[in-house]
Amino acid sequence: MSSAIIRAADCPPQPWKNGMGVTREVARFPADADNEHFLWRVSVAEVSSAAPFSAFPGIDRHIALLDGAGFTMTLDGTLAHPLHTAYEPFAFAGEAHVDVALVGGPTRDFNLMVRRAQAQGSVALCHGPGSHATDASCVLLYLLRGTASTAAGRLQAGDAWRPEGGSFELHDGSLAFLVRVTLRAD
Repeated sequence: MSSAIIRAADCPPQPWKNGMGVTREVARFPADADNEHFLWRVSVAEVSSAAPFSAFPGIDRHIALLDGAGFTMTLDGTLAHPLHTAYEPFAFAGEAHVDVALVGGPTRDFNLMVRRAQAQGSVALCHGPGSHATDASCVLLYLLRGTASTAAGRLQAGDAWRPEGGSFELHDGSLAFLVRVTLRAD
């Protein structure tokens, strides 16, 4: 993995696995893996209807609302979770059957998927101007709003950075998600 910036404009829309929505893949590891063999994957989905989510057996998922009024997720017909507040990650099993009821119009949401048997992941909100350090488990910085400076260059909202350690600087009013993935011990 090399330190690199991923521009929002370079993430073309592609259909969901079930074909019922659109997502923009930001990054996956390994880069050449398909939907059945990645270790981790980050994407930004556009939810414009009450279509059910794609099933990803064996995957732990983390989702957070980016834009819009949000939706209520009903998992396996019993557990209802409101995804109405921006930037608050919610974790759930990828094999769960997820139905969606939109609160208002279309939304966009951030997604981290991690292969459960091999690794565990997390999404943390990073805010406050100044320098912030990354560690070996940090696989991606996704800029939610504002601007940031990294060793590879400047980020605008919607851009991401694949760090190799080191630090980054958030500018005034900026927010970012830090995505961490750690391998499970055998």
